[in-house]
Amino acid sequence: MSSTTASGDGAPSLHFDTPALDRESAALLHSISEHGGYAYVSMAALAAGGDIRAAEAACEMAWEQLHSGPWHSVLPVWRDAYSMACLHVARHHYGNGEFREALRVLDLGIIMGGTLLRKDLDFAVAKVSEETRRSVRVSELGDSGHRFVDRDFNVAEVLQLLPMKSLSSTLVVKKSALSLDKFLKDHYLTRSPVIISDCMAHWPASAKWNDEDYLLRVAGDRTVPVEVGKNYLCAEWKQELITFSEFIQRIKSGACSLGGPTYLAQHPLFDQINELRKDIFIPDYCFAGGGELRSLNAWFGPAGTVTPLHHDPHHNILAQVVGKKYIRLYSSSLSEELSPHSGTMLNNSSQVDLDDVDERKFPKVQELEFVDCILEEGEMLYIPPKWWHYVRSLTTSFSVSFWWSEGDNSDAS
Repeated sequence: MSSTTASGDGAPSLHFDTPALDRESAALLHSISEHGGYAYVSMAALAAGGDIRAAEAACEMAWEQLHSGPWHSVLPVWRDAYSMACLHVARHHYGNGEFREALRVLDLGIIMGGTLLRKDLDFAVAKVSEETRRSVRVSELGDSGHRFVDRDFNVAEVLQLLPMKSLSSTLVVKKSALSLDKFLKDHYLTRSPVIISDCMAHWPASAKWNDEDYLLRVAGDRTVPVEVGKNYLCAEWKQELITFSEFIQRIKSGACSLGGPTYLAQHPLFDQINELRKDIFIPDYCFAGGGELRSLNAWFGPAGTVTPLHHDPHHNILAQVVGKKYIRLYSSSLSEELSPHSGTMLNNSSQVDLDDVDERKFPKVQELEFVDCILEEGEMLYIPPKWWHYVRSLTTSFSVSFWWSEGDNSDAS
């Protein structure tokens, strides 16, 4: 547990325990040295003794290894090495009362680090967050009820922003409080999309996440990865690490960088920030077919963010907590007609840009059948595996996606 100890000059100093680090340190350093990390091991030994410069140097060495090539090719030992260095650096900042800086470093360890020391990182975040809340006056937290999205919505204006033929043909069927049995028979087994309404009112998130002050209070000092740019298929697209409060400020100001809007997309935010995880529940539909939940991700951004036409390998429930989104879906049977990119990295993404279709290159794509909808606040959309979908935020939007795998005994065709 966290404790207060005496520093060399007699002044009290804060400290958090790291049982996993204490237990695994020797073996981890040995593994790092076997992979050529002799300089890192030297710095880590000094860092363990309280040398902040050595801790920062170790952090930088591990960071360079994390960015030495494609993410999938990074050796797991270097991710754990980065977690170790982050714990050493954060412990120094925490002991000096630099709580926000300690949180920033711990979040980097969670986002970029490995799993070996994750419990230590989570424990440290909880302790530092507790001290941060104690140090902030109640008046600084705010209680002004600032909402991201009001109830006014001009459909005519929105239609001008959407791809051609939007909302003019077949809409996704909508059902209220759909039973699990009916979902399984009518949609899961038949691979048929459906909007489910009246199923999220009991979520605390439904009342809390449209409140700017609440999100700042529970997550404002946390560091999160965001995407900047039109979408991930564009050359100018990039990723940044910023605080949640800075991200919210970008949404409020409507400011876009020269490269496009800022979007917190497909990030496991709820593994990182436990307070937000408590605001949602896994829908019962995600247990259809006897499969396992594979990922739970956040999608938060301003109006105008776009996820281009793509498909995913798992069953997907997209829960719309705040705001509205336009979503278009094409059957998995149309994969060839939608011209996937070649290569393994983008082969689940279409070359067709629905916002600006190249009719010379894709002359028949406008004739393909699709279903679409405006997903309203408080609704869930079931997207079957391999179904192609395009998503555009029509307002500031906060969504949660639940991916789950096929069960071994599923009868789905």
